[in-house]
Amino acid sequence: MKSHGCRGRLLVTVLLSGSMVAVAGQANKGPQTAAKTKRKASTASQSFPAELVEQGSTLFQQDCAFCHGRDAGGGESGPDLTRSKLVAGDVNGDKIGAVVRSGRPEKGMPPFDRSDDQIAALVAFIHTQRTKARNQPGGRKGVDPSDLQTGNAQAGKLYFEGTGGCAKCHSATGDLAGIATRHQGLELEMRMLYPEHAKSKVSVTLASGQTMTGVLEYLDEFTVGLVDESGTYHSWRTGDVQYKVDAPVEAHVRQFGKYTDADIHNLMAYLQTLH
Repeated sequence: MKSHGCRGRLLVTVLLSGSMVAVAGQANKGPQTAAKTKRKASTASQSFPAELVEQGSTLFQQDCAFCHGRDAGGGESGPDLTRSKLVAGDVNGDKIGAVVRSGRPEKGMPPFDRSDDQIAALVAFIHTQRTKARNQPGGRKGVDPSDLQTGNAQAGKLYFEGTGGCAKCHSATGDLAGIATRHQGLELEMRMLYPEHAKSKVSVTLASGQTMTGVLEYLDEFTVGLVDESGTYHSWRTGDVQYKVDAPVEAHVRQFGKYTDADIHNLMAYLQTLH
């Protein structure tokens, strides 16, 4: 990692600034104290070359700012990374890198395919912002609207109607008509990535062969229940029927692994045209 050398130089500087007696005393305190010292050093403020931080800032604005804010101080739903315990315990990207590459689909964060150099740059920027926040405490920042207006709407439309498969379930003139007037900014972004309040549908086939469909209202290992189009609730024992659930949230979660960062920005740009 590019940041390794910087961290090494920082650590050497800290050690040389102390007295030789203190260093010798630390060496004689045994492995348990040494381990504690290592853990403490791993969470200390880390410094990085300005060029690396600038590269990280560019990547952060492109991939992360729409949820975490321009300065990594948090958005309306994205957590404040400058106060994150994970960031505090990160050394040379060992924790941040894993989250960036794997994502956190259950929290609405898609994975990002980034090289070691790109991860190092992001780590440099995030840690630098954390250091600034610690030295100059301030309030939680929001997401600038311009962070959500960086995509290409035409490319987003092509993705929506083609490779993204969005048109299989949604329609720009149907369920999504006027969505940009009902939801703006980060709220629209989050609904696109993870529509947590979307209702699941269910189709239940009875022993008689009759099929009933509606909105899934209840499901566990013993009972399945739905509300039909008239608003009437029906339920059955799961062992007595066959049922199939259509859960929009699951489809969106599966999509996380297929998105590129350009797909997300372009699709968001397209949705913002649906007034």
